[in-house]
Amino acid sequence: MEIPECFYRVSAKALVLNEAKDKFLLCKEENGRWDLPGGGLDFGTTPQEDLPREIAEEMGLPVTYIADYPCYFTTEKMSGREAWRAIVLYETKLEHLNFTPSDECIEVRFVSPKDIEDLNVYTGVSILATMFKPENHV
Repeated sequence: MEIPECFYRVSAKALVLNEAKDKFLLCKEENGRWDLPGGGLDFGTTPQEDLPREIAEEMGLPVTYIADYPCYFTTEKMSGREAWRAIVLYETKLEHLNFTPSDECIEVRFVSPKDIEDLNVYTGVSILATMFKPENHV
């Protein structure tokens, strides 16, 4: 299906912070690239409904909190496609980090914006790294 130029695929992503709130959680996919937990927002659902499903599918983890409003918003051209994605990030808390590996999450790691320089990350993660301000997450 060809996506018209005027549309974005909406992706709801979880911004899971460490205790000091100066690093965020990334998942390493089977392809070696790092991304934020979450994924495409299903039609007719809210991020608060969809993120727990995505995180359960990718990581097998229970979500204990999702913010009512997004904390970051960005866009990116989807890798290898002519389509664009709108990425909406919600501060999210997980019950624990004892994840169940899947092809979308074989490893997890808290990273600072500087740490991603040494990682193979998706464009959306690079953009977040330029926007991320720990002082906004007290």
